Amino acid sequence: MVSLFVAVHGLKLEIGNQEKMKRVYELDVYKLAEELSDMVWQDFDRWNKKVQTRLPTPGTGDTIGYQIIRSSDSIAANIAEGYGRYTPADRKKFYLYSRGSFEQTKSWLRKLIRRKVLSESDATEYKAITVTNIIKGLSSSLP
Repeated sequence: MVSLFVAVHGLKLEIGNQEKMKRVYELDVYKLAEELSDMVWQDFDRWNKKVQTRLPTPGTGDTIGYQIIRSSDSIAANIAEGYGRYTPADRKKFYLYSRGSFEQTKSWLRKLIRRKVLSESDATEYKAITVTNIIKGLSSSLP
């Protein structure tokens, strides 16, 4: 019997006699990114209407609430897309996009804190996630 082994970034998982690469949703950095975007999504409904309202004129952009939902969702989405690429250059490109989305999300969070949209306890929860391992995980994923 011939077994096929594929590893990307040295991540592998043994199943029976065959070794298999981890799935993207098993990666710690991906889990943290998902946790962050889920927190933003859930908290959005509690924020004031000024943050939640879509701007009426197309092309003028959205308010901070919609911007942070997009940027936080983009972190995990780019990790997943990069993880599915075959060449190191392609993976690196998407991991850098993900890191940029993470920095953008942190910028929106700082604004929400400064503008008193996030409570002190919410801000502490967000800081716990953003300070932990997302950047470390993204940096270590770069070739």
